Amino acid sequence: IDLADTRMTMGGLLPAGQGPVHSIRSGTRPNNGTRLVLDLKSPQTPNSFTVGPQGSASHRLVVDLPPAAARNAAPSGNQALAAAAAVSKNAATVKPVKPIKSVKSVARSSKNRDVVVAVDAGHGGKDPGAIGRGGTQEKKVTLAIARRLAAEINAEEGMRAVLVRDGDYFISLRGRIDKARKQGADMFISVHADSVKNRKVHGSSVYVLSLSGASSEAARWLAQRENAADLAGGVSLEGHNPVLASVLLDVTQKESVSDSVEVAENVLASLRKAGRVHRPKVQHAGFVVLKSPDIPSILVETAFISNRSDEDRLRDPSHQKKIAQSIHGGVRNYFYNNPPPGTKLAALVARRNGAGGQQTLAGR
Repeated sequence: IDLADTRMTMGGLLPAGQGPVHSIRSGTRPNNGTRLVLDLKSPQTPNSFTVGPQGSASHRLVVDLPPAAARNAAPSGNQALAAAAAVSKNAATVKPVKPIKSVKSVARSSKNRDVVVAVDAGHGGKDPGAIGRGGTQEKKVTLAIARRLAAEINAEEGMRAVLVRDGDYFISLRGRIDKARKQGADMFISVHADSVKNRKVHGSSVYVLSLSGASSEAARWLAQRENAADLAGGVSLEGHNPVLASVLLDVTQKESVSDSVEVAENVLASLRKAGRVHRPKVQHAGFVVLKSPDIPSILVETAFISNRSDEDRLRDPSHQKKIAQSIHGGVRNYFYNNPPPGTKLAALVARRNGAGGQQTLAGR
């Protein structure tokens, strides 16, 4: 694999061979080029495709060497995710290559753009959500916190918030995901206020998509790829054979879930400063609003509206602002450590770090 205008980083360290690959080595090419050599155990028929920027990753070239038994049948469920994990782990970041264009991906693929964060206020309209003992409706406090969070994000240079719901009306769960995608969101944050029978339980929690939820969503997308379902970065599943489409989706999905966990950990750490955290670690669940396979997504249970003390705090504007600032702090920390390539924020971080913006090749 010859890569123009590309150099190795990390001392040229390459992953060990696995599956059909016996070993991986590299060498230099004229005009600052790099050659990667995959020594194979047997003849292979490779599939290759490009993947546009996603989360913390830049443009990628993926070379897939499917097992002989899988060349005519798509992997399913956790088998597909496991295969994608191996591919994603060793995917290389290279000099940007031109991604496949898509109308849906214009907002995310344009250069020098803002980082877009979709802020979703849970429930709304005919769905009030949970109701506290004092009559507080979840849909009202989540909208208040979402608006404050959006204001915090909009005050950040290089970042822009999109409110999925900016009024008291109903939006379906998948409708929320669709709106975030149409706005070119780099991240999706759903704001909620939990409720349980035990009214003594209080504190906040942060959720990301579970493995089972990811598997079921992958199967759904693959089944509907005839409807031109496009992934972020402008790559469509339509027109690919089943094996390639499955690997393409799973590579993207694996990256998205990994980024979701990272931002969730940052948000959870920031929420600890605002008050009690109910769950000390990031939780995994199959919530529908977390199921976008190409947008890092988290769900924040800001407090337990079923707990009287938490309910009182949720109604307090100063506490709402404190929660919003905490979520924003975690999101900001994540994006400053992982600025999406080609964004204003990436340029800002590069200037602050004194980076020259040189393209590198590194194993992820």
